[in-house]
Amino acid sequence: MIDLTHYPLPVIFLVSLVLIVTAGELGHWLGRRATDHGGENVAALKAAILGLLALMIGFTFAMAQTRFELRREAVLNEANAIGTTALRARLLPPPHNVESLKLLRDYVRIRLRITQHVPLPSELNAAVEETSTIQEALWRQVKAVAAKTDAMVPTGLYIQALNEMIDNQAKRVAALRSRVPNIVLLALYVTAAIAIGYASYGRALEGRHWRPAVYVAGALTAGVILLIQDLDRPRAGFISVSQQPMLDVAASLASYSD
Repeated sequence: MIDLTHYPLPVIFLVSLVLIVTAGELGHWLGRRATDHGGENVAALKAAILGLLALMIGFTFAMAQTRFELRREAVLNEANAIGTTALRARLLPPPHNVESLKLLRDYVRIRLRITQHVPLPSELNAAVEETSTIQEALWRQVKAVAAKTDAMVPTGLYIQALNEMIDNQAKRVAALRSRVPNIVLLALYVTAAIAIGYASYGRALEGRHWRPAVYVAGALTAGVILLIQDLDRPRAGFISVSQQPMLDVAASLASYSD
């Protein structure tokens, strides 16, 4: 099965436009050669198919929009969790406070690095392994503090914040990997091609000028489907999730004195 996530958005748009226009030309060709015009049945079926296309577009757009909002919320939540962890790390006794802040700076650097471009699955997995290693090092620091001191209030608050930071990293990775299922996008393209083709078929039966209307409808349909895929790719197109919360946290960590 074709995996659309492996292809650039401009290429997908051009191919989908050719597909939809070709479907329109084929529908017109079949309509010109039809002997039984069908009358009202053709008009009713054309309306039903176009309605199904609109429903499919709305359904898919809602899926992509939901995932986009989850990614944006995940960035904010993780940034807040890292910021809280860094603040509470400053309450730890030396040298654990210095070591923990250094580890958190490396942690944020890795998290920002994978947002500078579209990461390959191998790059994303490698980044997750690096952050997991840092998380383990942070746990070792706080375990050493807990073994040496009875001040469980600041230590306990730090452990709570660190646990939330780890949880939010997992949520963000899950949100990044969550995409609109490929089968849904392929079904949307098939529905669009059939709808535009049948619309051309109906206009050919009516003997009306068809190309301007069908071509405009096809281009708009291809554009809307491209917008859905752009929304579903947080770092690949014109629509991206802002990383400003993470940049703000990185700036705050850089300003903390060791």
